[in-house]
Amino acid sequence: MFFNDQRHQFFKPLTTKYREQVVECLCLLHQRLYGSAAEYGQSLTREQVIDIFEEALARAPLLEADGDEVEQRFKSNREQANWILKLLLDHGWIERKVDTATLQTSYPLTRAGRLFSLPLEEIDRRRVRTRHRNTRNTLNSLEAFASRGEVHDLLDALEYSERIIADFTDVISELEERKRDLVKQVESQLLVQQATDQFFEFMEKRFQPDLSIRLSADSVEKHRDRIAQVIQKIRRRDKNFLRDAEQRVRTLAPELVEPNKSVLWYILDTIELRMRNASDIMLPALRMALQSFTKRADIIIRQLSYISVNRDDVTLRACDYLASVDDTARAQALERMGSQLASVSVGLIDPAQVKLTQRKAPAQVNTNVEERAALDPEAQKEMMIQALLDQAFVLNNQTLTDYIRRVLADGSRVSSRDLPIKDARELLAAAHIIELGAINNLSSDYEFHVTFSNKEPFSNRYFSQADDFVIELREKHGDTQHA
Repeated sequence: MFFNDQRHQFFKPLTTKYREQVVECLCLLHQRLYGSAAEYGQSLTREQVIDIFEEALARAPLLEADGDEVEQRFKSNREQANWILKLLLDHGWIERKVDTATLQTSYPLTRAGRLFSLPLEEIDRRRVRTRHRNTRNTLNSLEAFASRGEVHDLLDALEYSERIIADFTDVISELEERKRDLVKQVESQLLVQQATDQFFEFMEKRFQPDLSIRLSADSVEKHRDRIAQVIQKIRRRDKNFLRDAEQRVRTLAPELVEPNKSVLWYILDTIELRMRNASDIMLPALRMALQSFTKRADIIIRQLSYISVNRDDVTLRACDYLASVDDTARAQALERMGSQLASVSVGLIDPAQVKLTQRKAPAQVNTNVEERAALDPEAQKEMMIQALLDQAFVLNNQTLTDYIRRVLADGSRVSSRDLPIKDARELLAAAHIIELGAINNLSSDYEFHVTFSNKEPFSNRYFSQADDFVIELREKHGDTQHA
């Protein structure tokens, strides 16, 4: 178990108000022991460890004190460095080793301390890491296993494929964190130049060397098909090759062995599944996170630029004043502003009425001169018949008015069932009798009044069923007069 006697309170050093200083001490100690400038042939003595901790304490901030702790309990950084060393020794981060030959004591990190201090040290590491190489490393390891049959290459491919997903998650988390940092910069009213410089520094030092390669040259979509082809090539190898690889991988990775299951097939299926998830899920998520980050950065930089340019704007100064006063003064100021703005009328344009007008295409005019051809006799005959038919069924307002006046010669009202029909024109006029109400503008003194009689529909030799209407001629400004 992890929390044994030596590590019973392993994470306690990271829970006090000095936790930031403890983390800085662990990171600096890890760099001196395992970094590029480490002296592997020499062990660190107590004095060297204290010196390292003093250097770390000089640049690490002190967090706010809790309610039950004293504001300052150490007289100097050296006293605090001795306390931190004892704290890490007691809780299993650092161990004390004694050389039996020279009787010298060294203070290295324990295995658990080294494993947990590594991510703490990598969080703020600014050097460029080639994490995008894991996709190509997976492909290269699979190709090496397919050609030479070395099982270690297959296990390396399995490990590299696992790092692909972890790298995507790490980059997405970093983008979200940087987006939150940009928002905090706006809330703390930092200068626009500082926010702009940090954004372009990220694009030049982080995006260009790593993310751009991940999204283009080393995209998982590019190598996914090649990895699938290599896996199919491995599956089609002869039985002796597959049997030897199965036996070898069971020996090297016994934790993967399950009853009645092939470890080799399990590794190949796992790599395929991870590549599919990286291509179909993680890569679109990374692109979306990057798009969200750049969009947020663009909005924030524009906002800061607007604030810096319009610093003397009356509205902005009013907002700054309202944000700086208490609730009572803010309410009084808003009430005064409301009384002054009560007479202001704001007219907004309806977005639905705003339409983009399209340019009208110019009409094309045919300027070719063609010789006029004689009309065909049959065509002339059809045109004449069509004209006669059109004239036969033409009914204008004047024709309808003349017909109803003849009918009303003996009175001022008539029913549509009593209309006389002598020819085709009178039949058309009777069929359009209710249109009289629409032609009242022909005279300034009289008007036609058409009403439904509410009687039963009638029929005659021309209409199988028709409604009954009463047509009456009235004066527009007087009593009903006879025609």
